[in-house]
Amino acid sequence: MENFLVAFSNTAWGMPLLILLMGGGFFFMFYSGFLPFRHLGHSVNVLRGKYDDPNDPGDINHFEALSSALAATVGMGNISGVAVALATGGPGVLFWMWVSAFVGMATKFFTCSLAIMYRGKDTKGHPQGGPMYVVTEGLGKKWKPLAVFFAVAGLFGTLPIFQANQLTQVILEVVLVPNGLVAGNTFWPSLIIGFVLVIITSLVIFGGIERIGQVAGKMVPSMVVLYMLAVFYIMAVNYTAVPAAFALIFEDAFSADAVLGGAVGAIIIAGARRAAFSNEAGIGTASMMHGAAKTDEPIREGLVAMLGPLIDTIIVCTLTGLAIIVTGAWQNSDGNGVTMTATAFDTAIPGIGSYILVLCVLIFAFTSLFSYSYYGTKCFSFLFGARYKHYYNYFYVTTIIFGAVATITAVIALIDGMYAMMAIPTMVSALLLSPKVMAAARAYFKRMREFKQEHKELKV
Repeated sequence: MENFLVAFSNTAWGMPLLILLMGGGFFFMFYSGFLPFRHLGHSVNVLRGKYDDPNDPGDINHFEALSSALAATVGMGNISGVAVALATGGPGVLFWMWVSAFVGMATKFFTCSLAIMYRGKDTKGHPQGGPMYVVTEGLGKKWKPLAVFFAVAGLFGTLPIFQANQLTQVILEVVLVPNGLVAGNTFWPSLIIGFVLVIITSLVIFGGIERIGQVAGKMVPSMVVLYMLAVFYIMAVNYTAVPAAFALIFEDAFSADAVLGGAVGAIIIAGARRAAFSNEAGIGTASMMHGAAKTDEPIREGLVAMLGPLIDTIIVCTLTGLAIIVTGAWQNSDGNGVTMTATAFDTAIPGIGSYILVLCVLIFAFTSLFSYSYYGTKCFSFLFGARYKHYYNYFYVTTIIFGAVATITAVIALIDGMYAMMAIPTMVSALLLSPKVMAAARAYFKRMREFKQEHKELKV
C-alpha cells in the first residue's frame, strides 16, 4: 500500500501539475498587474474589520475566515512539512517554496474572490463556497463532473492523518520514550494517543463552523507568536550562521547539490509540493473556508485570503527552515519530519527546546485537526446532501487513529496525491474565470476611489 501511494503521489506531482500551479500563479500575477501586492494595506484594513457588515451573507467574519484557513495551513506543514522538504530536497527547496508562495498570493486572490463571487447553495439552501460551487455556478452545470472530481479528492485530501501522525511521533519521541514511559514496540502507545486525539477533536468539530472559527480565532495568533519567539531565539543563538544559511539556500536552489545531486527540476517540484501543502494556494481548501465569510464583496475576501501564503510560507516556513539549517539538524538528524525540527530546537535550547516544540505542535496540530473537518464536510455535502454531512465527521475522526499508527511516508504520499488531484479543478476553473475577477476588481476599486473622494469633499 505504501509503495502504491508513493508511486501515485510522484506521478501526480509531475511537470504538468507544476506548470498548472506555478505557471497559473505567474499568469495571475502578471494578468492582475500585481494587484494583490499593490493593495496590501487595504487587505490589512479589511482584515481588521474596517469594512465588516454583520448583515452580509455568510457564517464568519474576515478575521475568523483567515484564522480558520491559517489554522489548517499554519500547522504541521510548517513544522514537519519544512523538515520533510529539507530532508528530501536540501536547503535550496526553501527558495522554491518562497517562489511558490509569491505566486500563490496571486492565486489565492483569484480563487478566494471566486469563492464569494460564485457561492452556491447546499441542499438545505445554505450559502456555500468552494471550487465545486465555482465550477457549477461559474462554468455551468455541464462542468459538474469536474466539481465532483474535486469533492471526491477533497474527502481524502483533507483527512487529519498527517497531523495525527506527527503529533503522535513528537509525543512519543520527545516525551514518552526519553523519560522511559515507553520502550520497544510503540504501536499500542500510538493507538492510545490516537484515541485521545479522537475524543478531543470530536468535542470541537461536532460544534460546526462557528465553533471552529471561534476556537481558531483565539488559538492561531497565540500559536504563531509562541512559535516565532522560540525560532527567533534559535536565530539569536546562532546569529553567525544565518548569513551562511541564506547563501546555502540560494546556492543549492540552482545547483541541487546538497541532497538531489544536481537535479534542479526535482528540487523545484519538491519546493512547489511542500509550499502547496503548507499554504494550499491553488489547492482549493482555503477557498472553501473563505467562501463562508460574511461579505458580499468578492474582491475584499480575495485580498484577505492572499495574506495566507505571506504569513504561512514566507514568514513561518522560513523561520522553521532557518532553525533547522543553522543548527545543522538537516544533516545531523536521523529523523524525517517533526523529529528533525525537535533536534534543531534541542540543539539550540538544550533541555527544554524539544518541550517548547511539543507545546507548539499541540496547538498547531489541534487547530489543523479542527479546521480540516470543515473542508471534508463541505465536500461530503456537495456529493451526498447537507443533511448527511455529519456522517463524514465520524469517518474523519476514525482516520485519526490510522494516522497515529501509520508510517509518515504513506501518510504524506496519500495527502500529496490528493492535493494534486484537488489542484486540477481549482486551477482550471480559476484560469477560465479570471476575466470575471478582474472585471469585479476594477469595479470594486473604482467604487472605493469614489467613496474616498466623497468623504474627502464632505470633510472639506
